[in-house]
Amino acid sequence: MIISAPTDYREAARRRLPRFLFDYIDGGAVTENTMKNNAEALQTTALRQRVLQGVGAPTLETEILGSRWAMPIALGPVGATGMYARRGEVQAARAAAAAGIPYTLSTVSVCPIEEVARGASGELWSQLYVLKDRGYMRNALERAWAAGMKTLVFTVDMPVPGSRYRDRHSGMSGPAATLRQYLQAATHPHWALDVGLLGLPLSFGNIEAYTGRKMSMNDYMGFIGSNFDPSIAWSELEWIRDSWKGKLVIKGLLDPEDARDARRLGADGIIVSNHGGRQLDGAIPTARALPDVVDAVGGDLTVLVDSGVRSGLDVVRMLALGAKGVLLGRAYIYALAAGGQPGVSNLLKLFAADMKVTMTLIGAKSPADITREALDSAAKRSGAELKPKIFLAPKAVGTRSN
Repeated sequence: MIISAPTDYREAARRRLPRFLFDYIDGGAVTENTMKNNAEALQTTALRQRVLQGVGAPTLETEILGSRWAMPIALGPVGATGMYARRGEVQAARAAAAAGIPYTLSTVSVCPIEEVARGASGELWSQLYVLKDRGYMRNALERAWAAGMKTLVFTVDMPVPGSRYRDRHSGMSGPAATLRQYLQAATHPHWALDVGLLGLPLSFGNIEAYTGRKMSMNDYMGFIGSNFDPSIAWSELEWIRDSWKGKLVIKGLLDPEDARDARRLGADGIIVSNHGGRQLDGAIPTARALPDVVDAVGGDLTVLVDSGVRSGLDVVRMLALGAKGVLLGRAYIYALAAGGQPGVSNLLKLFAADMKVTMTLIGAKSPADITREALDSAAKRSGAELKPKIFLAPKAVGTRSN
């Protein structure tokens, strides 16, 4: 398959992966409306085309959270990345390092913190969930710091796993899941050899380093279901801020008041996110939530964003809506599954080229020049005019104005 655009990697990944893995990364919660609306909200965000602005050759370099990035993109945390390519976390981290951007390692990664730190030389971030086992959380913080990870991405939008019906249909979970996974792997021999055999051990290294026992895919799904903590409140997170000496970024916020709580906690940044539509189906798309959050805390915190970004054009749109940078999830996992580290590197080159074309056409010389002035006049206005009519169904869940 010839890869001409970032979105081509999705089909390439679908062909290569067993169904349970493709559907796990490709799917969302319940009817998947929020997942679809994330992308559509971006696609309907119009930019001002400007001419004769003397832009020359735009630069993508920017400073975020005290670090210099080659472009305002980071690779976000994705669980089980090592199931999509041989030692996938290491390959993705190397691609990020080569591109001059950060890579974020998931709590539930296949490769443990120490392996990724040894295998990649770039800026590494560590992600952590709110878990019932506070001992595990403290252990993860200590190991991340010792490995040189100085930015913590603390994910707070998963007190319970979302209802992901596609996983039950595909064999990721549900009756006879292990048998169905083996049968699907047998019909995808390239994946079975490259990842299933040569990528061993296919276990969850970060968790195993703490528990001392092997974690299978079924154990992983059980860990997710039983170890997340719906009872925790902001006041109980003060020990995280007190014990973590590096940058603290809170991920999973959509509401301005939650963003203010993150500021009160002492966070350095936040990530506006609805978990790619994998948690609350009916939550507001991140492109719609972003401006209000930026208005609430943007002067005090670094505001990043994820969910729905599929191109360099989408990155520029998010910057115009107020974000300082964008984290990629599905987009880079498709590329990793299809082509390993070279696939991710090529994807990032496609994003960079797309960003430069877009910036030239809107008259922006650098990411700092991409402000709300880059939005079409209708998109700049607050209230309903910022919100495409397609999302204004009566009493839609999570669509109040702030």
